[in-house]
Amino acid sequence: MKAVDIIAKKRDGGELSKEEIEFFIRGYTRGDIPDYQAAAWAMAVYLRGMSHRETIDLTLAMVHSGEILDLHEAAPFVVDKHSTGGVGDKTTIMVAPLVAACGLPVGKMSGRGLGFSGGTLDKLESIRGYKVPLSIEEFLTQLRDHGVVVAGQTADLAPADGKLYALRDVTATVASLPLIASSVMSKKIASGADAIVLDVKVGKGAFMQTIEDAIALARIMVEVGQGVGRQVRAVISDMNQPLGRAVGNALETAEAMEALRGRGPADFVEHCLIVAEQMLILGGKAEDTTTARRILTEALESGRAWDKFVEWVTAQGGDPAVLTDPPDLPRARLIETVPAPRSGYIAGLDARQVGLTAVLLGAGRTKKGDTIDLAVGVVLAAKVGDFVEQGQPLLTIHANDERLLPEARERLLAAYTWSETPVQSPPLVYQIVP
Repeated sequence: MKAVDIIAKKRDGGELSKEEIEFFIRGYTRGDIPDYQAAAWAMAVYLRGMSHRETIDLTLAMVHSGEILDLHEAAPFVVDKHSTGGVGDKTTIMVAPLVAACGLPVGKMSGRGLGFSGGTLDKLESIRGYKVPLSIEEFLTQLRDHGVVVAGQTADLAPADGKLYALRDVTATVASLPLIASSVMSKKIASGADAIVLDVKVGKGAFMQTIEDAIALARIMVEVGQGVGRQVRAVISDMNQPLGRAVGNALETAEAMEALRGRGPADFVEHCLIVAEQMLILGGKAEDTTTARRILTEALESGRAWDKFVEWVTAQGGDPAVLTDPPDLPRARLIETVPAPRSGYIAGLDARQVGLTAVLLGAGRTKKGDTIDLAVGVVLAAKVGDFVEQGQPLLTIHANDERLLPEARERLLAAYTWSETPVQSPPLVYQIVP
């Protein structure tokens, strides 16, 4: 077999065999197939798609490109959650310690930002000293001793995905259903969690633009996970506007910390509680959402969730001096408040444009290996459904390069649409796929 023949077959709309997929993934993982051929293959998949069978074969080929972790020496039952990517999505930072505080161990290997969507690891690295790369032994020790661990994907677990993940980010091949499904589930299966809650985003600020596509992606991922003995369900959630109010690494981390102290934006907190409910149900800690909500609310209001957050972050190398009120996180040199250009109700807020503006400011990557600016981003003062008077604060830009401010301001103002009459805010969750 030759890589170029496999690329050409997919380019022309052919269905790849299991053997061809395994050959390509094995070769790319070893370095026999170079980045430029993998990029061409990814673009062919992006344009031509994959069958259900191809997607499952791709996922399992990526799982078996490295080790498969057994977490049971650290905990009898471990849950994980994964988001398909969105703008302002700092959910893991709140959900992981909240669920762990309820007595359910959370073991998660997370990722970097992809395109306009932020990455959990980038956000956690705004906490001085936080150790993202952990060996498998360190991962297991953290999980056993503290009940929660969020780390980078190790080189030994689904290494094919580690390479493809970075490549997709800079080759405009992120928004492909089979590539997303195989990336997510190869990591989740290899990471060893017994139960997985998938947060599948849909809307302008997501890679899935329609509810139909989001449900299709969710069903594929659920079926793949269940097919290898995992308990999996998916939450289909809205990403037409950013989640919460902060967009940018340190800004989002600070907002998640505020939420753990009981002061977070209502939409963000509610979304986190919905995801956490599903984790408790899969983990056998609650029979239904009503019971799960009561358990989670008690953990939040009692301060146990915050205490677990401090325990987790400190144990993973984070400087406890950072975890102050307000937190000592990276701060931008330039902070500019942008006033509302008119009075009215916010009818729309394009999450994708807000995310792309954050990338423009330096909060994301435009090419493989880029260094990001942890301090920059945007904080929204008004979202869909809010009424704003002309001249009132609409948003605040956090920047370190003055030359970028005019374009950022223009793009953010263009992301808003207005109405003279009241507007209903979009639902947080559309459906749960069991």
